[in-house]
Amino acid sequence: MSFNLIKGQDKTIEFLKDYIRNNRLASSYLFTGPEGIGKNLVARTFAKALNCENNNLDPCNECASCLKMDKLSHPDLHLIGVSSAIEEDQSEAIKIEDIRQLQREINLKPYEAKTKIFIIDNAHQLTREAANALLKVLEEPPSRSVIILVTAKPALLFKTIISRCQILKFSPLPRIELKQILKKEYNFDENQAHFFAFFCEGRLGLALRLKDTDIFREKNRVIDDFLLGANSNWDTSLAQGREIIRKYLNILALWFRDIYLIKIGMPQSEIINLDRKNELLDSAKNYSFMGLDKIFKGISDSLLYLEQNVNTKLLLSNFRLALKG
Repeated sequence: MSFNLIKGQDKTIEFLKDYIRNNRLASSYLFTGPEGIGKNLVARTFAKALNCENNNLDPCNECASCLKMDKLSHPDLHLIGVSSAIEEDQSEAIKIEDIRQLQREINLKPYEAKTKIFIIDNAHQLTREAANALLKVLEEPPSRSVIILVTAKPALLFKTIISRCQILKFSPLPRIELKQILKKEYNFDENQAHFFAFFCEGRLGLALRLKDTDIFREKNRVIDDFLLGANSNWDTSLAQGREIIRKYLNILALWFRDIYLIKIGMPQSEIINLDRKNELLDSAKNYSFMGLDKIFKGISDSLLYLEQNVNTKLLLSNFRLALKG
């Protein structure tokens, strides 16, 4: 991967190139922004650029260092807390043992690279003990090393950790721009590109992670099952557990969000479920604003009850009543 292939983060990438160009690297960086937006990808590409044997601002992807970085086999690239899970809440806690290993490694000279790189993904998952240990490293960082903290939840980090990092903020792509990228570069059809651009809120990485899942067909099954009376199957949802119920509730929230936008006269291009536009237009006639408010409250309450371990059978029974508006 090269910087010029990363979409939507031109401003942030230019800052990083300036740090390399002017030889004024910070010892630690904090990459913040929503999940699935490319923070980790930029961090790894930054690591490659810092150590490219051809001294390129954009890594050459051909030298031994770049190739090892791509394979995650470079002895001077250290990844901590990296999760392949689609759901951000599935990432595991970063424990003090992880940071003690960082402390041991960071005090050693680089084996091959010009600069040792430590990428701490999901940095908000640091335990208190791990955060305190990391803080000591950040207070007196060794030379020839860079620590990159990556998080979608910077508010969960110690303020003292944040204060010792150079902060770079990542932003999502405009939804229309993401839609065009998905169509032209990743072969999404019109309806899929539209749905993913809106559903993922401009987050290209998340859209690509979800591409090969069943989310597009699943959202239509949920709409049929729960709204259109096609083989309503509450018992199956119950058996699949709370995470499935949470996903279904969020899908329904998007459906009723579309209905609300139609009723207030927003352009149809703002509808998420554009593939079901005609059904939305028909459904909008059946709901008052007061009824929609009741439904949104029902969804919100149900999501809250899920967190409180309320009996799911009772929860869904009450929610089904709320759906009547």
